[in-house]
Amino acid sequence: MRRRTALTVAAAGAGAAALTSAAVRAERRALAADDPCGPDVLALPDGAHLKVETDDGGVLSVVVAGPHDADTVVLSHCWTGSRGVWAPVARRLVERGRRVVLYDQRGHGESTVGRDGCTIERIALDLRDVLDAVDASDAVLVGHSMGGMTVQAFASQHPEAANRRVKSIVLVATAAGGLGVKGTASLAAAAIASPILERVMRSGRGHWFVRNTLGRDVRHAHMTATRDLFVATPADVRRDFLVAMQAMDLRPGLSAVSAPATVVIGTRDRLTPPRLGRELASTLPSAELVELRDRGHMLPFEAPDELAELIAQQHERS
Repeated sequence: MRRRTALTVAAAGAGAAALTSAAVRAERRALAADDPCGPDVLALPDGAHLKVETDDGGVLSVVVAGPHDADTVVLSHCWTGSRGVWAPVARRLVERGRRVVLYDQRGHGESTVGRDGCTIERIALDLRDVLDAVDASDAVLVGHSMGGMTVQAFASQHPEAANRRVKSIVLVATAAGGLGVKGTASLAAAAIASPILERVMRSGRGHWFVRNTLGRDVRHAHMTATRDLFVATPADVRRDFLVAMQAMDLRPGLSAVSAPATVVIGTRDRLTPPRLGRELASTLPSAELVELRDRGHMLPFEAPDELAELIAQQHERS
């Protein structure tokens, strides 16, 4: 197993060293492209900072921005990300007068892992704790990738809390199951935590290893931010949540989700392929499907205007 992992990561390193002239031209285009996120992709709106303690000893870092008496939006981020992933969308929502709650998932950003470790069931409880801490009411819950799994698990496994706190849900570039590939789970988990991979990612060309998380019109700053957040996430957290997502199947419980849902997919998403988003929309009792053409997996970076508009409309849904 060690040899197979080393070969996998070494091959990745060799790929980085073999950048062609086409890749160099692509980098120049990525640097020159207009960026809808502005000069600082991860800059959060000003807000109050909270620490939410979980019953297993974890501490979740939370920011609440915007008017305290406005309609509430809660944003849950992806695997190997941070609340900063949602920053471009959060800024737009605050400008629209929304109260926006952002938090770092356990083990990510400024949040710690409690005794229960890194499981989908536990991050659903973490979301419940955040909603209680900010006294959310008629909130729109929005989850990107693993954050979407968090929202699904919370809504399906804690229906009483969801009915009390939630108006609607928005699931962005995510899936309810089907992420595991038979026979590769242990290899992927070992590779994702490898120090060799981390060294390659931190190299001068490391940002290109996350190129496939983005769609057709890639921006250099989006690759850099995605790479930086990946390497900032502890290796054991990356590994344990990857294992949890590969084993996850939330589909049997989705019939219990009563809140109206919107599922958003990028047609060039290679991490949670569009077919999984379409399956998710068809499985939820009341769901609308929105497809963003030529966008990839990192939709909060790639389509902040479209997402902010869609989220802002949720409080008007009956």
